[in-house]
Amino acid sequence: MFLFKIARRIFAFILLLIIIVPSYVATSIWYSAHHVGPRPSDLIVVLGAAEDNGTPTPILAQRITQAKLAYESGLAPQILTVGGGQSGDRYTEASASRNSLIAQGVPHKSVVALPIGKDTLSSTIAYVGYMKVHHLQSVIISTDPYHCYRALAEAKDLGVAASCNPVQAGPGSLSATGLRYIIRETGAYLAYKTVGQFGIHLSDQVKK
Repeated sequence: MFLFKIARRIFAFILLLIIIVPSYVATSIWYSAHHVGPRPSDLIVVLGAAEDNGTPTPILAQRITQAKLAYESGLAPQILTVGGGQSGDRYTEASASRNSLIAQGVPHKSVVALPIGKDTLSSTIAYVGYMKVHHLQSVIISTDPYHCYRALAEAKDLGVAASCNPVQAGPGSLSATGLRYIIRETGAYLAYKTVGQFGIHLSDQVKK
């Protein structure tokens, strides 16, 4: 009977964690999306999203627009576009973003394409590596509002100061997204904290 009570308490505690932790993360994602904003930094990063034969899809186009606005406002002197491509693609997400920014009047010398990254974490590792090589310490991340929480966490975990510049329109904006995006990001954030972050730390130990 005593062991049964202990087991029941342990089960209740685990069940409580299963409910509380995702709820806390989901609330944090919602709060972050509604309260983040860019701060003057060394660099603006456009996180990749799908492109269509060199043309940014609407979700990527809005990230590009937001990055351009931050650049024109003088919040950072340079834009870095990140994101790889699918097998057989003529363009990468990074090159499509860079070409679009230049076509919209951003000087060539102010935009660098880094065609690496198949997801948020690999893209973050790539651009943080670029920042460290060039002795840059702070970054503005151009992405969707509900994506900001995870994107900021990954950047900060890798040792850079980060702020987020969320899109204001399009399919990734607050008005076009909601609970489904929050649920997806909650799962992605928890996966990062339990698996992705462990992988980063393990890699660091191997390098040492």
